[in-house]
This record gives sequence, C-alpha cells and structure tokens, in this order.
Amino acid sequence: MKIKKHHLILLALCLLALPATLGSVSLQDGQAILTELDRLSTLEGKDLSALMTMISEDPDTGIEKTKVLQFRSDDEDKFLMLIQEPTVKKGQGYLMIDDNLWFYDPESRKFSHTSMKDQFNQSDANNSDFNSSSMADDYKVVSIEEGKLGNYSVNILELEAVNDEVTYPKRKIWVTAGSVNLQIKSEDYSASGRLMRTSYYPSYTTSDDKYIATKMIFVDELIEGKKTTITISDISFKDIPDSVFTKSYVERVNK
Repeated sequence: MKIKKHHLILLALCLLALPATLGSVSLQDGQAILTELDRLSTLEGKDLSALMTMISEDPDTGIEKTKVLQFRSDDEDKFLMLIQEPTVKKGQGYLMIDDNLWFYDPESRKFSHTSMKDQFNQSDANNSDFNSSSMADDYKVVSIEEGKLGNYSVNILELEAVNDEVTYPKRKIWVTAGSVNLQIKSEDYSASGRLMRTSYYPSYTTSDDKYIATKMIFVDELIEGKKTTITISDISFKDIPDSVFTKSYVERVNK
C-alpha cells in the first residue's frame, strides 16, 4: 500500500496544534486512550520492513553503532531482527514465532530461547519495544490527568500491569490530547516504584491511519549517561513472505 508521502511527522506537527485546555478525563477515558494507542500502532493487514540505526552510549564502554533489519507481521504476531553492523555481530538475529522469542548466534549456529523482557543487543531498548502494542490488554489505568509537555496539551496516564508478561509492572505515559493519540514520552518503573527508564518518541511516520515511531530515545535511569537512540529509515509496508519468519530463513541468510 502506498505510503502517504512517507514523511516524518515532527513532534510539533504530530501534536496537531492542540488546544490549551481540555475537559476533565476519567479512568474509562484513559482505558479508551490505551485502546486507541494500540489501534494506531498495530499494522492490521500490512507488514513492515525497515532499517534501524541504533546509537548506544555507555559511560563505561563508549559509543556503539548498530544497524538492524527489522521485519514485522502484526497479523501473525511475528517479528525478525537481523543485525547487519557491526561486523562482529553480523547475522545475529531475534525471531519471534508462536509466542516464543529466539536468539540466533551465527558463530555457534544455534538458537537459544530468550525473553521479551530482556534488553535488545545489550542496549537500553528491550525486545518488547519492537513487538506490536497491547497496552489495553496488559495494563489498567490507575490515574489520569491533563497536563503539558512543553507548550502542548497531553493526557498523563499512570498504569499498572494486569499480568506478569510485561517488561515493566508500572508505567507513566504522556499521550497527545487531540484528534490523534500518540505516545510521546513514557517512564517505566519496577514493582517497588523505582524509575528504571525514560523514553521519548519525538517523530512518527504514517501510512493510512497507522503511525510508526521513527525516532526513539531510551534513557537508563539507573546508570547516569547511558542511553540508546534509535532512528528508523527505509520503511516499507509491502507484504513479507511467511518464509522470512522462520528459523530456516535466519540460518540461510547467514550462509
């Protein structure tokens, strides 16, 4: 399906010149916002392929640049991430099929089971950051208030997990309050309420009525100066063959 201009929607544009004040919002409104966030970001009837460039900054190990080919099929709830750079990691892959996430090591030629909660490639991103959104199923809204992020109006939602499958049991998210609900900031907490990570989503691209974040910034709140910035380019919504989401495909592209 043709992408509408395949343009980046910068933060000021995606906020759609929202009004300065809004009416009061309820917990029920908050749950509806989560449902809409899921709907806008889940690619029903289309697949996604893209190139991700990750810049990981660590005060101990320095800066590492990683390029990753990303493939998503939300209808089948599958994804594949293949590392292209650096050379020492080329061919490593993360494949999710049948609710199982596998890590492939081309050196040993073996798959090992891993978790959606784990960090992706030792960065500040988690494997769950690349799956289709299911916030309405995974969280309940425990508080909601209107607020500002910069000069723009937002709804600020505090969330608690309703299952143990999520990466973070507590979250706080900032969602644009207007004709389009987009998450532009989040804080992720442990069960005890300790802030673990802050994330920013300053730009999006759109195809029809679906929105994909094209820049994500994940800040580690436990280690000062540690963060990961991800930019997504070369986006395509063309159909991806089912054979791509298989272990045999991952092994074949590494030969």
